[in-house]
Amino acid sequence: MSVPAQVAAWDVLADRSCEPNPFHASWYLLPSLAHLDTERKARLFRFEQGGHLAGLLPLIRQGRYYGYPIPHLANWQHPNAFCGAPLVAPGAEVPFWEALLRWADENAGAALFLHLRDLPLDGPLHAALNQVLASQRRQAEVVHREERALLASDLTPEAYWDASLSGKKRKELRRQANRLADEGAVAFTRSTDSEGLEGWCHDFLRLEQAGWKGKAGSALASSPATAALFCESLAGAAARGRLERLTLTLDGRPIAMLVSFLAPPGAFSFKTAFDERFAKFSPGVLLQRENLAILARPEIAWTDSCAAADHPMIDHIWRERRSIGRISIAIGGPARRFAFRQLVRAETRRT
Repeated sequence: MSVPAQVAAWDVLADRSCEPNPFHASWYLLPSLAHLDTERKARLFRFEQGGHLAGLLPLIRQGRYYGYPIPHLANWQHPNAFCGAPLVAPGAEVPFWEALLRWADENAGAALFLHLRDLPLDGPLHAALNQVLASQRRQAEVVHREERALLASDLTPEAYWDASLSGKKRKELRRQANRLADEGAVAFTRSTDSEGLEGWCHDFLRLEQAGWKGKAGSALASSPATAALFCESLAGAAARGRLERLTLTLDGRPIAMLVSFLAPPGAFSFKTAFDERFAKFSPGVLLQRENLAILARPEIAWTDSCAAADHPMIDHIWRERRSIGRISIAIGGPARRFAFRQLVRAETRRT
């Protein structure tokens, strides 16, 4: 099969996966591997069913486990990928996990266990994994769990906003919006195509770099690799109708920007930035007020914030939560599983 044909099959799988994950779609994962897997250690685990691609997950062998010299297998991720769920065709969840665990057993090498990071714990993939683990009597533990903000409601955007914030807080935000309007012409723009995308990416990178992330060295523009990933992945998403850009401008200058990946029936808030010189007007919150319009999109049932748990801003606006966990799974023969049992017992005792 040619490379274009493989990517086309990959795109089909991403569009119909039982749980959407844009961070494993071809248009995001391929530039991630190209720019961030500099030692070329990651490998793609591919699962086929009936001659068709039915599952895909990037894997890597690692010698250290959160600072400890413990070799293991893991799903490959980087700090700008916020979901670790494999892409799996509907109905193939159980055979996918069976095939992955069989491969891990047979190819463990020095690895003591399989570690899956950022796996949603409330969907069909985790349910199928638990089913396989139980049938195989294979030990596994959720070694870390967190609840992050999710937007999922049948309310209108206006009703959701009113229900999320107190009257006092809404009044204060209206006052800030009016004060911002006194500074110049305020406008919101929403784009789902690639028109002006290159300039938009440049503006976003510059805006984020000028803020606290730039000072901390964690802004996308702090590294040529992450800047390139940002621009290339947005172009790939736009070409497939999977991108939404939202911008708040003052006299035509962007002062708050948000990029989301559309993955029906879900969406993912990928990155946001705002001009900290206008912090007293809460431009980021004003942008999130406008972003609630996604509730009215019939093809989008929920939006993952991709934010850390207890985020100081989004947790106060988005009221639903999504459980995300890290799962460690026993692999290999009896001796390896005995070592895993001791390791995971020590880890869960600490947590």
